Amino acid sequence: MSIPTPGKPVRGSRSGVPLMALFDLLGKRWAMGVIWQLRKGPATFRALQESCESISPAVLNSRLKELREAKLVCTTNDGYALTDMGVELSLLLEPFGGWAITWAMEVAPEEAERWSELLSKRLA
Repeated sequence: MSIPTPGKPVRGSRSGVPLMALFDLLGKRWAMGVIWQLRKGPATFRALQESCESISPAVLNSRLKELREAKLVCTTNDGYALTDMGVELSLLLEPFGGWAITWAMEVAPEEAERWSELLSKRLA
């Protein structure tokens, strides 16, 4: 299995600049969901499948292989876990969650109560 590689053409960039290669990898179906779930700590395949709700076993298996190849996920005695680079990535992505709620308030104000609740959970 081959992951988007910096320096080679990827979706959105013929030059394959590192950021675009990363966005291509993270843009794959459920890649971000897997990383988001693993930020809480190690999880078995079955636990990941349950926490990712509608993910199929085949897609989860593919994402885990790709994320391991990208050195963002590793296997441990407790299942799958983020590597140091995976943890660093999840910490870098965390502020986007707050920004996304602010953005949602602007583009979907009819759901403001829902977004406010989500924001208060993040702050708790």
